[in-house]
Amino acid sequence: MTTEPLPATGNQPAAPGAEAPVDADVVIVGCGPAGLVLAILLGQAGRSVAVLERWPQPYPLPRAVHFDHETGRILQACGIGAELRAMSEPAEVYEWRNAAGTTLLRFGRIGAGLSGWPQSSMFCQPELEALLERRADTLPGVTIHRGVEVTGLTQADDHVAVGDADGTTWRARYVVGCDGANSTVRELVGIAMHDLGFFHDWLIVDAVRDGRTRTFDPINVQVCDPTRPTTVVSGGPGRRRWEFMRLPHEPLDVLNDADRAWELLAPWDVHPGNAHLERHATYTFQARYAEAWRRGRVLIAGDAAHQMPPFAGQGLCAGVRDAANLAWKLDLVLTDRAPDALLDTYQDERLPSARAAIRFSMDLGKVICVADPAEAAARDEAMSAAVTGELTEVGDLPGPQSGLVHPTSPHAGHLFLQSAVGADRGPNSDSGGPLFDDVHGAGWRLVTTRGRPTDLTPALVTWFESIGGTVVVLDAPGSPYEHWFDDRGVTWALQRPDFVLYGTATGSVEGSDLLADLRTHLHQLSTPHHPTGSTT
Repeated sequence: MTTEPLPATGNQPAAPGAEAPVDADVVIVGCGPAGLVLAILLGQAGRSVAVLERWPQPYPLPRAVHFDHETGRILQACGIGAELRAMSEPAEVYEWRNAAGTTLLRFGRIGAGLSGWPQSSMFCQPELEALLERRADTLPGVTIHRGVEVTGLTQADDHVAVGDADGTTWRARYVVGCDGANSTVRELVGIAMHDLGFFHDWLIVDAVRDGRTRTFDPINVQVCDPTRPTTVVSGGPGRRRWEFMRLPHEPLDVLNDADRAWELLAPWDVHPGNAHLERHATYTFQARYAEAWRRGRVLIAGDAAHQMPPFAGQGLCAGVRDAANLAWKLDLVLTDRAPDALLDTYQDERLPSARAAIRFSMDLGKVICVADPAEAAARDEAMSAAVTGELTEVGDLPGPQSGLVHPTSPHAGHLFLQSAVGADRGPNSDSGGPLFDDVHGAGWRLVTTRGRPTDLTPALVTWFESIGGTVVVLDAPGSPYEHWFDDRGVTWALQRPDFVLYGTATGSVEGSDLLADLRTHLHQLSTPHHPTGSTT
């Protein structure tokens, strides 16, 4: 349901023993991709959400331009899959070259990734945010309030009071700060940032070609030229992005100039006669993360929790993963189907992955941001010697190793497959026909291709259904699903709502044990967990 904000109360908690009125289950501060995804996932689950955004209008210019296959699946779960495919374009190859044009590295993947989406896709962030906001507007429990500047937070035992600059107080059972790198929420609750000391200034130039189309092959290129390291990538259909590193002793204000941007674009045959600048801006790339992601009933996500250089294209992806991890946990806690301690697993599960993304981005940056000619020549010789004709496929970031995952299953914490299902699926193909989530939904899923649901303990299945779980039997001979189960020697896969595996099992008895372990684990999070089931 939707309610109007309560009158100002000076941000004081309710008197002891009093029941505080609540505007929403969750207040989300920040209406960027992480905040919108979290609002949509909670709204789809039936929770009431108020999104507070300080700016009166959406930011109109491009920022993030890349999402990976896992992020695509999460966005699909927000109900925008078809529209997202139409507004993005796959980036199957990312090639690194030196100043002479010699290939130093080629990585990527042809075709869909594990999650049923391209390994990499390019897009325009304002278009994505508009798509997400339209979706949020269709959900009766979600309201977006623009022009609201948060100025205070006061926590009580059962709610958080959020004060804004107009003197209005918003109350919610939980508050999530998705309000960017300079997060007000993070500052208000006193969370410190851990800085890894990676700083480089770059000029970002977004251009739109006028009238004519032009093919860029490969679609994304990194030019490792010590005289000017340069990134050239898609900004989504019809758009291109250039990133030029500031050279030592080059004044930032000289670099951040439209005429200078055109000078740097000229070697790429991009000029005012065939394109227009959508944006030019200088950024200082940083690498840091919050030391805590929760303070009582207040949590942070997205850039409020972590920032990273753009070289791996993981900034937006990390924020969307935060939202997917947090949404189902908040839903279970808000409906008393899990203890509040479940929210403590959020940082346990997400921080190691975010740190890995930051480190990977920094490692790529240390290779790219070489301005010394001798050092660059040594790098080029070593990297070019290792180039083969095959694409190098970059592995996925590590999944959770602690938190709500089975501690002994070898596949716990890994992403689970999404492929096409149904009678019109092409044989031995991961294309054709509807995708798994579009048929069976995104949530707790116990999936099998050979198991017998009738052998599962009925009481455990009933409990599983009470947390939104479904047992799914796939009749999929020769499909990617059959190969996935055969390759791992398992019969059952227990997938969480964020598509991470809780664990796997070999037979129906073990499948029941897996459900029993999940039930025990979920309800005993405040004490050490010792599963007793036999899982693989």
